[in-house]
Amino acid sequence: MDSVRLVEQWPVDNAATAVVSADGTLLGSHGDTARTFPLASVTKLLTAYTALIALEEGVVELDTPAGPEGATIRHLLAHTAGLSFNEHKVLSPPGRRRMYSNAGFEQLADALAEHSGIAFADYQQEAVFGPLKLANTRLDGSPAAGAVSTVDDLVAFARELQRPTLLAPSTVAEATQVVFPGLSGVLPGFGHQQNNDWGLGFEIRDHKDPHWTGRRSSPRTFGHFGQSGTFLWADPDAGAACVVLTDRTFGPWAAEAWPAYTDAVLSELS
Repeated sequence: MDSVRLVEQWPVDNAATAVVSADGTLLGSHGDTARTFPLASVTKLLTAYTALIALEEGVVELDTPAGPEGATIRHLLAHTAGLSFNEHKVLSPPGRRRMYSNAGFEQLADALAEHSGIAFADYQQEAVFGPLKLANTRLDGSPAAGAVSTVDDLVAFARELQRPTLLAPSTVAEATQVVFPGLSGVLPGFGHQQNNDWGLGFEIRDHKDPHWTGRRSSPRTFGHFGQSGTFLWADPDAGAACVVLTDRTFGPWAAEAWPAYTDAVLSELS
């Protein structure tokens, strides 16, 4: 794919990228795909997937109480528990607002550890990293933003998202549909969104504007971006997923470059 070379034009020292089809075929890559990068909030995709496995294993249920009073596992995954961004402070009753929260994912991991009797990082290694052979992926800090990984490892994860082997496809389908629809909120870096749609740990593109994906991205596109200059999206309508890791913090450069990049990838795929 020629479009993957566009990362050469970005104002970053290092960038690596890959595009993988829904059937698992690597369609294109560029840069050092074995280089380790901090994922920042792309970590949440790995944490959410771990939580979904815990749900299927019966460790917890979506309606298991967790986090602030009245909140559940479902609320924490969908950023509707009412917690502030980085502090474990309640700002809203559960289910009322879409409030993107690192603290919520930390409380999610705490709940999984409590109910499983296994430290979250150990559970994640056994449930996700090990089975998918993500040899260069590890959780170094917060389950909201502390993982490091490579494009090669995230390609394996992107394959899993598109053709699940660790989860029932119906579980992933449910997780990548809007939960608590119609809630407004702030999409970090892109401002207030009237319908700030989210699934169970996965951000849903829907009709958000502005957005970090492209104009060509289907409303069903799901994924996440990170403040470390990283993103992963999967577009079911395009039948493909894309991973980008860089070593420059998210900023105006990314808000401009990422949508154009995604549009170029989708245009080439079509």
